[in-house]
Amino acid sequence: MTASLQLIAVPGIPMVQPGDDLADLIVEGMATAGLTLQDHDVVVIAQKIVSKAEGRFVDLTTIVPSPRAEAIAREVQKDPRLVEIILSESRRIVRSGRDVLIVEHRLGFVMANAGVDQSNVAEPQGRQLALMLPQDPDASAARLQKELEQRSGSTLAIVINDSFGRPWRLGTVGVAIGCAGLPALLDLRGHPDLFGRSLQVTVVAFADEIAAAASLLMGQADEARPVVVLRGLPRHGQPQPAGSMIRPPGEDLFR
Repeated sequence: MTASLQLIAVPGIPMVQPGDDLADLIVEGMATAGLTLQDHDVVVIAQKIVSKAEGRFVDLTTIVPSPRAEAIAREVQKDPRLVEIILSESRRIVRSGRDVLIVEHRLGFVMANAGVDQSNVAEPQGRQLALMLPQDPDASAARLQKELEQRSGSTLAIVINDSFGRPWRLGTVGVAIGCAGLPALLDLRGHPDLFGRSLQVTVVAFADEIAAAASLLMGQADEARPVVVLRGLPRHGQPQPAGSMIRPPGEDLFR
């Protein structure tokens, strides 16, 4: 049998401002293209517009860096005010070096700069803004799922994606930092392979694979495609939050 998966970049999403209703913007964008959300669609939403809608901005001109932030900033060659924000969003520093500051985020993600970012963030009236991750991305995904289902009348799943680097490979990939309505992980242990042997260790990061697929259309620069709908994805098991994919520290051999 032929298998297929459709990815649709939702057009017409404007520059998002604090307080904007993302569900309305997504439904309106689909309507502009003559499309509607359908049962079992997965709506992948870029972290950046979720953070913007939730007002997760910090004005760097209001930040007074601590002596610790000043010292780290000298080591990593970053703005000490930015380092102060990164530290406020972090549990600890995992690795640091020139232009590199890898931390354990307060949500458990091991990532660069605690997700604090200034790319594609407008700075009106001389303000120097940085953007943080949503306060609780899984909760944000659950809220968006409910709102989009109410507006569309369809049963949907939501993935909030972000771009992560990896310690053992170059380049960034899309990963899920929040999800609702689908299992973040698919445990295939015990399933047979083509020759009837039972899989022993295979657990698939299902939500991450969805996030990575959507990133191919979203892009990383000036593409302005922050919402992608995946259609035709087979339904799987019980929903799990993205937080369930975080490897417990006792099992992490890399930090």
